Amino acid sequence: MNEVTIIMYHYVRDLKHSKYPKINGLDLPLFVEQIEYIKKNYNVVTMESVIKAFDEGSQLPPKSALLTFDDAYSDHYNYVFPILDERHIQGSFFPPVKALTDHTVLDVNKIHFILAAVENKNILIDDILSQLKVYRDEYNLESDLYYLEKLSIANRFDKKEVIFIKRLLQVELKEELRKLITNYLFNKYVSKNEETFSRDLYMSIDQIKCMKRNGMHIGCHGYDHYWLGSLSKAKQVEEINKSLDFIRDIGGDETNWTMCYPYGNYDQNTMDILKDKGCKLGLTTEVDIAVTKIHNQYELPRLDTNDIPKDRYETPNGWYIKAY
Repeated sequence: MNEVTIIMYHYVRDLKHSKYPKINGLDLPLFVEQIEYIKKNYNVVTMESVIKAFDEGSQLPPKSALLTFDDAYSDHYNYVFPILDERHIQGSFFPPVKALTDHTVLDVNKIHFILAAVENKNILIDDILSQLKVYRDEYNLESDLYYLEKLSIANRFDKKEVIFIKRLLQVELKEELRKLITNYLFNKYVSKNEETFSRDLYMSIDQIKCMKRNGMHIGCHGYDHYWLGSLSKAKQVEEINKSLDFIRDIGGDETNWTMCYPYGNYDQNTMDILKDKGCKLGLTTEVDIAVTKIHNQYELPRLDTNDIPKDRYETPNGWYIKAY
């Protein structure tokens, strides 16, 4: 069996000393412990070796692990990159282009920091419901109860109040209205200067180029960070082309380029476009170990950092036992 445990990371930072200690991220000391656990129990491989395994059938070592980092946060350059570089480990990083080039903040990140800034989520919900009242007639909105009952469903990571806020502002409402309400909350609770916040939150182009020169893999993560599966095929082509242009601009490897789907969202059109453009792999947010004989190369599952122990001495868990 030829397989790899692909691990997904987002925020990795010194939470206790950050401005937003409540952000749903991985604390830096725990990241170090997890890396030591992975080194002890897995064989960390490169993206290039995983591409060869799925593209050419070459054999991966047993208990292979691949580390992936979404959204190109400055945390990844300031904290993650030095830790990986010191241990001669490759990380694969996936930048959302517009956030870096135009110094905007992704709506999903605005929502994260809104949630981190306000401990009592009912305050946010009341604020959101007041905004729905303002726009109800203009956007022909349903009742508050409709949205609350439909969207307030907890998952393995978040309570129902948080899921309600995320789903309403990420998916449920029309994009124009989602942005209006999200920007209102971001300006009220987080920052009135989006450009300054963006420059602090994300890596610079020079930092990405530096990581690329030092052996890190840089892949595509869309331009506007849209839910790709919700777009027309033509719009998906535009998103992917702009993301691929960015890879070329930073000197990335066009013969071994990869795609990490924003929000893990894609459809058959997405995969057809990737195949047509010579993409090697597509990474999802489905939770499993990637197996060459089972998974389509454009539908590779990943584990979350929370699925892997964060203590170098911890006994391996079920995911380790399942891995070949």
